Amino acid sequence: MVSSLLVMAGIALALGAALGFASVRFKVKGDPLVDKIDAILPQTQCGQCGFPGCKPYAQAIAKGEAEINQCPPGGEEGIRKLADLLGKEFKPLSAEHGVEKPRQVAFIDEAVCIGCTLCTQACPVDAIVGAAKQMHTIVAPLCTGCELCVPPCPVDCIALVPVAETVETWKWKYPVVQIKVAEPA
Repeated sequence: MVSSLLVMAGIALALGAALGFASVRFKVKGDPLVDKIDAILPQTQCGQCGFPGCKPYAQAIAKGEAEINQCPPGGEEGIRKLADLLGKEFKPLSAEHGVEKPRQVAFIDEAVCIGCTLCTQACPVDAIVGAAKQMHTIVAPLCTGCELCVPPCPVDCIALVPVAETVETWKWKYPVVQIKVAEPA
């Protein structure tokens, strides 16, 4: 009985060591610049920039394959932050990628919804809930306002409405300047 426990413990120890070695040896290293760029992007996953989401756009910016001014949801503020991070000159938002709009969320007219699930399939952040042939609704805190759910809707029951400006949704219109004050000696 004791010998079988020792054998099992030995096997577990060997497998644990092998897994530990494999995790170190085959670790996938991320690019810290891509992570910083991705943190600045609005995470709408809308594709207006010409890329399938914010992470691929961040990778393209880091590689120099995309300009910093292709993200309409990020707007002028996002472009300024990217320019500061990358040491590049500010450029206005590229007109071919869209225009900056106030933050918005989707709204489904539940009386008109036929439950086709096309909007659910199009939503990149799973902000739409509902079953087939049942009405659907938007989980507003999850909705990024990407507009990808609107085109596939066959009954035009989805509208985008601006988010009301509250303390939580309000943004500074100008960059915040931080001043360091020396502490008294």
